[in-house]
Amino acid sequence: MYRIIKVLNNNGILVLDGDTGRELILLGNGIGFGHRTGERLEQVKEAKRYEFVTGKSTALQQVNSIDPVFIEAAGNIIESARKTLGDISSDILIPMADHIALAAGRAREGRELPNPFNQDIKALFDREYQAAMEGREIIREMTGIVISEDEVGYITLHIHAGSSEENVAHSMDMARLVQDSIRSIEEKMGIKLAADSLGYNRLVSHLRYMIARIRKGEPVSLDMEAYARDAFPGPYQAAVDVCGDMEKRLGMSVASQEAGFLAIHIQRVIQGE
Repeated sequence: MYRIIKVLNNNGILVLDGDTGRELILLGNGIGFGHRTGERLEQVKEAKRYEFVTGKSTALQQVNSIDPVFIEAAGNIIESARKTLGDISSDILIPMADHIALAAGRAREGRELPNPFNQDIKALFDREYQAAMEGREIIREMTGIVISEDEVGYITLHIHAGSSEENVAHSMDMARLVQDSIRSIEEKMGIKLAADSLGYNRLVSHLRYMIARIRKGEPVSLDMEAYARDAFPGPYQAAVDVCGDMEKRLGMSVASQEAGFLAIHIQRVIQGE
């Protein structure tokens, strides 16, 4: 049994689950129509359940601060993303709805929130980015508001957080570290990589998995350090510098083999392979 805490709109209600004592948002076509606060519902068919993760503020306080259409839009984006990404945590509903509401407000006022990591986010989390682009269309259809591609990058991080163990801040830190690593490589090697090039995307992919290995303490499967040091001294030194920066920023030891492995990838990018 559910008790209605608040009717958001015709398609959404905030309820208390009588069996678990947990607060939920139920989204579904016409689910809120004709109902009122305090009413009890025995059964709800064909509704999407989103369990609340409350922090310092209550569920009602959080819901009251967001236009219900953006909560509904966030729910639709999650359901759309699940079709291609599989399981996505419902925990991202309110944080993503809040961001969408703010993004819509900026779009109405002609303001933008620059996202200097957008290209790197797109390369790092391509499937999530595509889901966020579909989300952009969902927002347009529901509100008539078109958010910028920079905002799509931020929504991508919410979707990624819902499909992995990383939170949004963690994902942003990775994007920032990857971007800084590529800038360092470009500077050391005297090159400039186009963000939409195959070489750039390959390097981003390698750095992503490299950072993941370091965080998990996983070893590199191949030890190419000696070979890379002798065969590609320039790329090797650039890789050593990147590894040193990662050690400082991650606060974790980086295996020497990582420099050799990264150097080979840098050399491949330079050669245009």
